Amino acid sequence: MYFVYLIECGDGSLYTGITTGVERRFNEHKNKTGGHYTSSKDVVRVAYAERHPDRSSALKREAQIKSWTRKKKLELIRGVSKR
Repeated sequence: MYFVYLIECGDGSLYTGITTGVERRFNEHKNKTGGHYTSSKDVVRVAYAERHPDRSSALKREAQIKSWTRKKKLELIRGVSKR
């Protein structure tokens, strides 16, 4: 099982990624070992996460969300937009 997640950073930016463990991955980002982008940011919280049955579907969804505007990502977080 995989998850697509969005992390809110201290500067208000949003980071989108995939993982098999949201809490573990959040802690890696928090400890500056989770990726290049978040290594230079203050990681605040997991703003959104959704479950996927396999890596392929998670990667497709991640790419879809990454292509969205900030406004649409915020709508997803608030539960206004699903797709």
